[in-house]
Order: sequence, then C-alpha cells, then structure tokens
Amino acid sequence: MWRNRNVWIVLIGELIAGLGLWSGIIGNLEFMQEKVPSDFHKSLLLASGLLAGILVGPLAGRIIDQSNKKTVLIVSGIGRVFSVFFMFVAIATGSIWWMLLFLICLQVSASFYFPALQATLPLIVKDEDLLQLNGWHMNVSTIARVAGTAIGGLALVYWPIQSLYIISLMAYLGILVFTFMLRIDEAGTDKVIVTNGPRTDGFKEVFPMLKGNTPVLLTLFLTLIPVLFLGSFNLIVINISEIQDSSSIKGIIYAVEGVAFMVGTLAIKYIGKRYSTKSILFTFVFIIGFAEMSMYFVANPFLTLVSFALFGFSIGCFYPTALTIFQKQVPKEYHGRFFSFRNMLDRVSFQIVLLSTGAMLDLIGLAYMMVIFGVFSIGLTIVFLLQIQRRKLSFQIPTA
Repeated sequence: MWRNRNVWIVLIGELIAGLGLWSGIIGNLEFMQEKVPSDFHKSLLLASGLLAGILVGPLAGRIIDQSNKKTVLIVSGIGRVFSVFFMFVAIATGSIWWMLLFLICLQVSASFYFPALQATLPLIVKDEDLLQLNGWHMNVSTIARVAGTAIGGLALVYWPIQSLYIISLMAYLGILVFTFMLRIDEAGTDKVIVTNGPRTDGFKEVFPMLKGNTPVLLTLFLTLIPVLFLGSFNLIVINISEIQDSSSIKGIIYAVEGVAFMVGTLAIKYIGKRYSTKSILFTFVFIIGFAEMSMYFVANPFLTLVSFALFGFSIGCFYPTALTIFQKQVPKEYHGRFFSFRNMLDRVSFQIVLLSTGAMLDLIGLAYMMVIFGVFSIGLTIVFLLQIQRRKLSFQIPTA
C-alpha cells in the first residue's frame, strides 16, 4: 500500500487541508464568541450551514456516481477556496450574515467532497488494505486537527483573526494542487453505472440495498450515537472554556482528544484481529456513553480531559471499523449515493444535536446536558443490542 502514490497524495493532501480547516474552525469559534452571545443563536448559525449541505445531498450522490470522482473532488475543492473570501468580508464588516454565506458555501462544497473522497478510497487500494487506509486517513485527519487548532490558537495570540483564514486559504489551495495529481482508474465502476442506465432517483435505489444488507443498516444506525458528542463538540468546548475560565483549555482538549483518537486508530488494527466486529462496535459505543456521563464533572480540568480521552480513543476504534463495513459491503456502483446519504444523515443529526445543545446549554447547563446525552446513548445502544441478539443478526464482514 505504501508504494501507491495515490495513497501518499490522499494522506498528505488530507494533512494540508486539515490544517486549514481546523485553523478556520478556531477562527469561527472566536468570531462567534465576540459577535453571538447566546449558545442557541450560535447553534442556529452553525445549523444553517449544515442545512444547505443536507439540501444538496441527493444531487451530490447522483453526480458522484455518474461523474469522474477526481473531477468532483476538484470542483468541490475550488468551492472551498472561494468560500474563504466570504469570511474575510465578514471580519471586515463585523457581519454575521457574511459568515453565514461562508458556512453555506463551505458545507455545500463538503457535501460533494467528502462522499466523493470516501468513494475514491476503495478505488486506489485493495480490499484487504481498506481498514489500514481508513485508520491512517483518520489518523492524519486527527494530526491535522491537533496541529491546526494549536496553530490557530497560537496565531490568535500574535496576529489578528484574519491570519487564521489566510492559513485556511493557502491550505485549500494546497489540497487542490494535490487533487490534480491523483490517478484514479474508474473504468470498472463506470461500466456498471452505464449498463444500469441513468441515475435519476437519488437515494430511492439506496434503500432497497440497505434493507438487504444487515451489517450496513445496523452500523449506519450505530454511527448516529457518537453524533451526540461530535455534533455538540464545539459548543461544549466553548462552555468548558467559560466554566473553567481558561482560554487555553480549548487547545488542550482538542490535543488530548486528538491524540487519544490516533491511538485508537492504531490499536484497532490489533483489536480487530482478536475480537468480532459486533463486539468492537458495541463496546466502544458503550464507552462513548460513559464518557458523556462523566462530563458531569466538567468543572474539574483533569476529569474533563479524561472524558475527552475516552471519547477520542473510542471513536478512533469505532469509525475505521464502521467505515470498512460500508466500503466492503456496499456495492461500488452505489458508493457515491450511499456516502452522500450517510453524509446527509449525519448532517441532519448534527443539526438536531446543534439546536438541542444550544437550547439545553441555555436552559440546564453543560453538566446536566451531558448526563442526558450519556443516558440516551447507553439506553439506545442496549436497545440495538437486544434487538440484534433476539433476531440473531450478524455484523461480521468479509476478510478480503
């Protein structure tokens, strides 16, 4: 796998893009803290961008399946580059509306880019290398997240907020250059798409495939559980910073969670050889629920970091396993629409979580909200597990 130039292009490109993305996110949080006092209003602003991504999801899936994956990556990459200019205007004018345009443009571009990227990975490596590539891809994303947030926090100390978006702009231009260097052979998948005729029904053809594919359907439901934490992550970090009266805790939290995530993506290669897929998925969603409940002690910096470390390690093991199930079990001619559907489902969930988080933070506070999240996560996991055992369903996936 490591002799494959496409693998290096994807990983190095992800590192560069991630540095820009997370520097920009630190800038977004800083801008919202200055301009938007209410947590609920912050969540509405973030949810508006997600809504735009949701609306283009069906179109994105059809286009990805019908088009050259590299072309989709390039066009969506150009969209990300242009989105940054809206944020420069927002900073210059102090207007939240320009930031809203930035978020919409960025999320629409992401609705095309990330499903196309997930559909591309199985085309550049053999099936037996997918789990390893997924792990390394997530690992590089996390390194970029840790480094990007650290760079963003450091830049804010010495330079104005515009510097963060200059970093983002250069990074998005860098990933665009790397995308042009990709060499993807889509001959086999193109033939399948053509012989089946034009794809005009969006996600309608995905649903019958899901009904007949138990591991994929159940894993898709399970991936919704970590969204409770992930969807509210940025608002949680802002609140922890305010509760502990520490601006530096933001960077420390991102670093601890990121390092734990990387350890998880490395450990899953060995855990996967010893334990069944079902055991891995359910064990780590249980731990995610426990990590959420432990956030009740949010005023304690040490326990807070332990909670984020547990969460980071768990999703580091959970997501590469889930993604490998999707890539191996979903037929390749459905990859574009399936990953767009999953992306849209995540965005809907993120939007619900964002709005709920904003409202609950204003009404009951962070500590009690996290207990509710934890109880809900563990309860839902138990319900899924009992249903699977009662119906004797299997999660196991092919080994090649």
